[in-house]
Amino acid sequence: MASMYKMPISKLSGIGKKRAELFNKLGVQSVGGLLNFYPRAYEDWSKIEKIDKLKHGGTYCIKAVLGTPISDAKISGGRIISKGMVYDGTGSVQIVFFNNKYISSMLNEGEEYLFYGKINFKSFEKQMLAPMFSPVGSGAGIHPIYRQTAGLSGKTISNAVKQALSLLPKEINDPVPEPVRRKFGLCGLRQALNDIHFPKNAEALETARKRLVTEELFVLNLGMRSLKEHSRGVSGVKIKDDYSNDFERLLPFKFTGAQKRAVKDCINDMTAKSAPMNRLIQGDVGSGKTAVAASACYTVVKNGFQAAFMAPTEILARQHYETFCRLFENTDVKLGLLTGSMKESEKKRIRQDLSNGKINLVIGTHALITDKTEFNNLGLAVTDEQHRFGVAQRAKLIGKGKNPHLLVMSATPIPRTLGLIIFGDLDISIIDELPPSRKPVKTMLIDGQKRKRAYNFIKSEIKSGRQAYIVCPLVEEGELDNVASAEEYAAELMLKEFSDIPVGIVHGQMKSDEKDEVMQKFAANEYSLLVATTVIEVGVDVPNASVIMIENAERFGLSQLHQLRGRVGRGKFQSYCVLVSDRCSAETKKRLEVMCATNDGFIIADEDLKMRGPGDFFGERQHGLPRMTIADFADTKSLELSQKIADYIMFVYKDIRCDELRLLKAEIDRLFERGGHNSLN
Repeated sequence: MASMYKMPISKLSGIGKKRAELFNKLGVQSVGGLLNFYPRAYEDWSKIEKIDKLKHGGTYCIKAVLGTPISDAKISGGRIISKGMVYDGTGSVQIVFFNNKYISSMLNEGEEYLFYGKINFKSFEKQMLAPMFSPVGSGAGIHPIYRQTAGLSGKTISNAVKQALSLLPKEINDPVPEPVRRKFGLCGLRQALNDIHFPKNAEALETARKRLVTEELFVLNLGMRSLKEHSRGVSGVKIKDDYSNDFERLLPFKFTGAQKRAVKDCINDMTAKSAPMNRLIQGDVGSGKTAVAASACYTVVKNGFQAAFMAPTEILARQHYETFCRLFENTDVKLGLLTGSMKESEKKRIRQDLSNGKINLVIGTHALITDKTEFNNLGLAVTDEQHRFGVAQRAKLIGKGKNPHLLVMSATPIPRTLGLIIFGDLDISIIDELPPSRKPVKTMLIDGQKRKRAYNFIKSEIKSGRQAYIVCPLVEEGELDNVASAEEYAAELMLKEFSDIPVGIVHGQMKSDEKDEVMQKFAANEYSLLVATTVIEVGVDVPNASVIMIENAERFGLSQLHQLRGRVGRGKFQSYCVLVSDRCSAETKKRLEVMCATNDGFIIADEDLKMRGPGDFFGERQHGLPRMTIADFADTKSLELSQKIADYIMFVYKDIRCDELRLLKAEIDRLFERGGHNSLN
């Protein structure tokens, strides 16, 4: 099988240079790659329906005799419409073809065929529009549907795949060891490849899918584990003493049990292991991830090293800096702030103090990873809102030291089964407990008719001294652009409902310093109401904000709605989230009611995964994650099974580089090469 990946697609009969280029457009360069070019869908021609059972709008396969010759007629624009009548023992249906001048010579009156297509009722007549057809003897079964490109038909691809399958040797060296296949009920590779392309029945297809989907997921799982184990070697940062108890005494509150567990994980990573810490702190909005990171920073600094805390926006960096300044006011921790908008003279001074070790904890933005920024002895790198940073940016920060410890934080709850794979190169600590002071945000779903009442409620909260957000309507293709939409919506609110209230506006097209200025004014309560696009998803902490109203809620994923809702509920006041939707189908209503029922981000993430698929869970962080050919991250059963198999393989075989797993190791390398990674040796 491995040699087939080295055999160019042009080696197949009927695939010349031009067709090979078309296959390349689809990402298929080799015969082996063609075997992994799985169908995107299937047409089931095995279930034959009687004509009298056909319903309008349905897609069916019928077995029928052509009762009349195909007749052609010209219609407007010089086009051809061809019609004929077919029948079985229960009734008749008209078949209709468009612009197929050869169809009359392809179908013979009096012969029986299988026809597959969509049924349309026109007056009292049943029509099958542009059906596919085949002689009865050869057409039954399940037909693969492949992704196509102009000039390359599904039939050409199908014939090429049949050729490729015929070249497979009788005995394929299966990358999944036979004991593993037997234990977990996975079929052999040859059977899987045959039945994924040309299944005999639905059961055969399901068996093939189980094998190939599960294999791709546990190959990814094992590859991510290898990245974690072998990518960073031994740390040059030796942390001897634990100062986490001293740090907790600095806090004006007590850690939750979940925060204590996360701190313990970090300290254990840094003191008990030779490899550098590579940990993700994952917790809901307001769960206290920053305090956990601050504890790790304190221990590193007290051991004589420097710590760097990188935030995705300047306003967040400044907010963290102010928080840390208050926290470490009476300690020997020397803090610095480094952002892109600072004066060059200020940046130069901070960089000098970092280089000579005068600053031992720096908070900043991307300015921390520029070539000009050098550290004296960086011991810990922290990145906040991990999904906003790419892998390369993370690598640049840790490249500033001698294999320093790494702590990344994410407020995007991800279902555990999915997190184990997409964050497989990181150890994970989950903070699944909110501080007792955090009150759940009350969430309600309304339609546009109740918008006036919602505005009045917002005004009453503002009158009580609180502040509010309104997330303006999301736009779709063909509508106004986002900027016009946001600005027009804000202007309308300022002129009408909120004419006597100071209103700010922020959207993604504004320059960063403009956005920061508006957000800072909102934080200082100079604006009572902030009209915004989704740029506030990661924003400044405003404890005084008690209401967020989200227009067009149906256009957001649940996880994004949960992130937006996290802008409120940060202070001592009861907070509210109002979801507005005028397009509430039964399915949409069910989805949005999940938001009303729970404030638990992990429950919401699970529901979002089931309903929408992985979507935005990956974000920028996943640049370079290998591209899947058949696996679906929303398939939680396969995710769980793949995790069990990966655990079993590592338990039994110990090392992915052992001789028994050499073929599986080759599959891991092949998968990761597709994502731009080097071989995981």
